[in-house]
Amino acid sequence: MSTFLNRTHVYGPVHSRRLGLSLGVNMNPLDGKHCTFDCIYCELGTNELRHTATPFPKAEEIARALEERLAELACDGTVPDAITLAGNGEPTENPEFPEMVERARALRDRFCPKAKIAVLSNATFAAVPKVHEALEQVDMNILKLDSVDPEFIRLVDRPHIPYDVEAVIDAIASFKGHAIVQTIFLTGDVDGVHIDDTVPELVDPWLDALARIKPEEAMIYTIARETALPGLQKAAPEVLDAIAAKVEKLGIPCEVAY
Repeated sequence: MSTFLNRTHVYGPVHSRRLGLSLGVNMNPLDGKHCTFDCIYCELGTNELRHTATPFPKAEEIARALEERLAELACDGTVPDAITLAGNGEPTENPEFPEMVERARALRDRFCPKAKIAVLSNATFAAVPKVHEALEQVDMNILKLDSVDPEFIRLVDRPHIPYDVEAVIDAIASFKGHAIVQTIFLTGDVDGVHIDDTVPELVDPWLDALARIKPEEAMIYTIARETALPGLQKAAPEVLDAIAAKVEKLGIPCEVAY
């Protein structure tokens, strides 16, 4: 599959379905992928094929690249809607993630005060105190919760570290509303197993988790690019709309990316 890696510390800005004009910040090595998940739908490919032994980049190095790019954009009159910490894997895995949040906020205030600082995270480290504190400081704390079903999580998200979904739900809820829950909906067949998280048996418990978390927003989406494994298909627009309507009945705004 034609998956890709981000080969620079700062990339874009790109037009994001969810974040507008987003300037990406890669918190991971440039030559591979570092992630606590190995999602079968990941556009970066599998952890095995993207293995790297390169150390995590330092916050100072990333911040220098961000400053240079923001200066270039300012000269061009381009103003990003968001500065998004993400990259080749899980951004909070970088030990200097908290420092980078602080540096990104300072650079945002200097170059584009109206831009939002966003983080795309799978929430595996959301309960770690220094990570939690840093995530409280960003404008858009976007945390993944694809399912509450352990078997679906095992088949689709494929965590590489111990993963207790109930503990993750509690961690997201501990932000007391300062969190955006991000969930992918898809169908397909992988290695002879049928996958479909749009069915009521999986959607309803997920809705119960949202009710516990009380996020400021939910973002639901489906496949947009090539995936790590073949055989996956988009969830239909009408299916996503029906799920979004159920979210909004809980009093939670829901953004849909088709």
